[in-house]
Amino acid sequence: MSAVEPISVLIVDDHAVVRQGVRAFLDTQPDIQVVAEADSGAAAVREAIRHAPDVVLMDLVMPGMDGVQATREIKRVSPRSQVIVLTSYHDDDHIFPAIRAGALSYLLKDVAPDELAEAVRRAARGEAVLHPQVAARLVQEIHAARGQASAPPPAFADLTERELEVLRLIAQGLSNAAIARRLVISERTVKSHVSNILSKLHLADRTQAAVYAWQQGLMRASDTTP
Repeated sequence: MSAVEPISVLIVDDHAVVRQGVRAFLDTQPDIQVVAEADSGAAAVREAIRHAPDVVLMDLVMPGMDGVQATREIKRVSPRSQVIVLTSYHDDDHIFPAIRAGALSYLLKDVAPDELAEAVRRAARGEAVLHPQVAARLVQEIHAARGQASAPPPAFADLTERELEVLRLIAQGLSNAAIARRLVISERTVKSHVSNILSKLHLADRTQAAVYAWQQGLMRASDTTP
């Protein structure tokens, strides 16, 4: 894909209103082009063969061929296509089969529109984006399999205690506003802490920070948002 070509996207969902809503927003992005829609897994595979899209936005629960099987088939017929799961489900029965089938990213349908567009851009570059709860489950599973302890590593030595607090809350999926309420500080102060965290850890955004916190063992399996 050349730098001037828009990112081609296939939207897969059995609900027309969801497809129309996602398409309406993505159509406002100058660097993203929705090339096709599909209302089933089988239709998604046909459209993937026809268009070989850069990115596929994939629902998981659909009649007939579900999203997991469709993801597996799309990766077979169009290996260059990157699949972003866009679903309402974040339980193990959906997360792990989708990732094993070849999905690159996993987002929930309450994702902010701008975050969805950015996830599409990153997928086109081969970069994964995971909802914090999904990242947590994946890393917990890895740690459980390896029998690793969850003691915080030296990777966060440059962070202050308050920055560590903020990072833990980011990893639990809290917004800046929610973090401000939890710590009884201003949202502006939270934004400053987030900026410092990203700079010190050399990360691009809060999603990467959340994933990094779980990957590096800062969080424990018992860490959940009350």
